[in-house]
Amino acid sequence: MQLWLERAVERWAARDLRWIREIHRAASWPLVIVAVVAASRLANGVLWYSLMVLCPLLGGVTGTACAMQMAGVGVLNLAIYRYLKPRVGRLRPCDTCPGVNARARPLDTYSFPSGHTLHTVSFCIVIIYHYPWAALLAGPFGLVVAISRLVLGLHYPSDVAVGALMGVATAALVLLVN
Repeated sequence: MQLWLERAVERWAARDLRWIREIHRAASWPLVIVAVVAASRLANGVLWYSLMVLCPLLGGVTGTACAMQMAGVGVLNLAIYRYLKPRVGRLRPCDTCPGVNARARPLDTYSFPSGHTLHTVSFCIVIIYHYPWAALLAGPFGLVVAISRLVLGLHYPSDVAVGALMGVATAALVLLVN
């Protein structure tokens, strides 16, 4: 059983490495870099904090509920993120993979899970729950943020995938306890 697990982890790591090298090739296109850096910076927090302030002002009771649930999911995500990152201790591809360079400054040392993706997915789900029409903007934005983390050389595909799954789970949890 242990040998099977070790081989599975090796295959997963090799696939992650292959995929990050392929996806990171898009970093050579200037227009792509401008777009993914902009999305990544927006997802650093400024967009989410602005929405948390604006939602109650513009959306009344629904907006207030949305902002409170965004705050709740943000606190939950931050706790999970801060707990996991140093314990897993996975270095970023820009630090370990030849040919993969950071195209933006990382906010911390470790790669797993992608905090940008975790927060973006969960915030987008909460927003779409309250404002279904927002899916037209939030869905594509969430996808661009997730892809940005790969193109910028800051995360492996599995970091982003797990961050997205965790974002779905934390948003569902917060919405269920509503």
